[in-house]
Amino acid sequence: MACLVIMRKEDKYKGEEEEEDCTLDGTVDFHGQPAIRERSGQWVAGIVILLNQGLATLAFFGVGVNLVLFLTRVLQQDNAEAANSVSKWTGTVYIFSLVGAFLSDSYWGRYKTCAIFQVIFVIGLISLSLASHLFLLNPRGCGDLTTKCGSHSSWEIGLFYLSIYMIALGNGGYQPNIATFGADQFDEEDPKEGLSKVAFFSYFYLALNLGSLFSNTILGYFEDEGMWALGFWASAASAFSGLILFLGGTSRYRHFKPTGNPLSRFCQVIGAAAKNWRVEMPPGEENLYDVNDKESSVSGARKILHTDGFKFLDRAAYITPRDLNNQSQGRPNPWRLCPISQVEEVKCILRLLPIWLCTILYSVVFTQMASLFVEQGAAMKCTISNFRIPPASMSSFDILSVALFIFFYRRVLDPLVSQIKKKEGSKGLTELQRMGIGLVIAIMAMVAAGIVECFRLKYAKKDCLHCEGSSSLSIFWQVPQYALIGASEVFMYVGQLEFFNAQTPDGLKSFGSALCMTSISLGNYVSSLLVTMVMKISTEDHMPGWIPGNLNRGHLDRFYFLLAALTSVDLVVYIACAKWYKNIKFEGKFVGNSEEDELSDV
Repeated sequence: MACLVIMRKEDKYKGEEEEEDCTLDGTVDFHGQPAIRERSGQWVAGIVILLNQGLATLAFFGVGVNLVLFLTRVLQQDNAEAANSVSKWTGTVYIFSLVGAFLSDSYWGRYKTCAIFQVIFVIGLISLSLASHLFLLNPRGCGDLTTKCGSHSSWEIGLFYLSIYMIALGNGGYQPNIATFGADQFDEEDPKEGLSKVAFFSYFYLALNLGSLFSNTILGYFEDEGMWALGFWASAASAFSGLILFLGGTSRYRHFKPTGNPLSRFCQVIGAAAKNWRVEMPPGEENLYDVNDKESSVSGARKILHTDGFKFLDRAAYITPRDLNNQSQGRPNPWRLCPISQVEEVKCILRLLPIWLCTILYSVVFTQMASLFVEQGAAMKCTISNFRIPPASMSSFDILSVALFIFFYRRVLDPLVSQIKKKEGSKGLTELQRMGIGLVIAIMAMVAAGIVECFRLKYAKKDCLHCEGSSSLSIFWQVPQYALIGASEVFMYVGQLEFFNAQTPDGLKSFGSALCMTSISLGNYVSSLLVTMVMKISTEDHMPGWIPGNLNRGHLDRFYFLLAALTSVDLVVYIACAKWYKNIKFEGKFVGNSEEDELSDV
């Protein structure tokens, strides 16, 4: 396919017509014209989006990484309450990703959605900075290890929660769209750009982690020393810089047009299938309604091939004599008869749900890094000579592990597996296999954290009043659990991003990315529920419980081992779901190895 562009030149070739290639995936430029391959997208736009993601992540984790310490030191919450508050807030961030995905896929498009939610994100950060500087950090210099902050009025606390939940809305609505928008810059119908698109997700997750590295080290240190306002203002400046950079790349971006409300399309399929539930359907596809060309019922989207699963939904596309009469008078009523490609959209989402549900428990493990890992580290020896290591900065080892394992996977493991498979066109480990490996490593991380906690308790002072640094065990014993979490992220979250982006219909790509974030969200809520249940059960008969305010009197190790056991059960269920899953197939697109073959080693 090519589009004709007339270039007006000032030399002797003036007036000559020059042909330039358009993208094959249906993307358009900012003005709605077919995107010219050489003038749009690719790594020029991709790098701008990666830098934007790094700056936005720096800003977000400048708040999130030490939020549990802010709640305990400034707002005077206990450990369990602070851990629950952080889990609920983080969960809300990712719940808002569904809002952003819906608006993007349906009405606004990804560019406009990213821009609007980034503005909300910046406003929330400025509001938090002002609230902390003017009201919450009172007396001045409070919020460190030694100086307690005073009590706060209800409206001051209300302003704090309004600010952090504006940050949650802004970041949540932006995140799933920026990942998909970055992938949109590469035409997967072109072999070279298709490989770049796969690589983009790894670099995207790397940019996310490198952006948080500055927050976990430099900002984490200043905030741990009580300079909370400085840390929040730096986050606001980073988010504002990212917004300006994002807007600066406007002319280079490729866009997919929004495809309308997917909820109505889903309801039409369910409603039409329900109306025909008594109809006896003959075998075969001859009596199934379909559009005539290679496009689906959604304008500009590729047509999905018919599959045999969820056959009861095929009734929505079954042509009855009444439908034949209506069809002769024009397009049939979509609430009575749906194209089979529209039915396949619903089937795709239903197939994804079991896989998605199995990723939630992994997110319960992942969220411990921002809450209980920090509290555990604060109760260990955090000093080297006279320098104190902020407990939250230990997540830097997670980030370094992510960077190392992305390199290891892309340069060593993936080529090695491809060579062992010896199949032409093999891409090494599939997304589902990588996600399974991520679950295995997550189990190892929880076992490691539990063992470290056993030794921490062995060397801890049980009768301390302020128990930060009360154990003689060095905080560097936490390195293995952080490194294992980082390794598991490379396999689970990068694989998850690629999987949901590849396996969702063209009109629901942002929704696919939102599924990844929503699993993190529900993981945080499940973590909060699990902590509450464990504390309720373990505090019976006047016992201190597994996660009391004084960790030296509790059994945090038992909580970690409980998570390892639950994740092991989840792994077994996940393998069964992965074996059952059938991948999406588009008409006119080359389909490589069948998913059945790809999953044979899961």
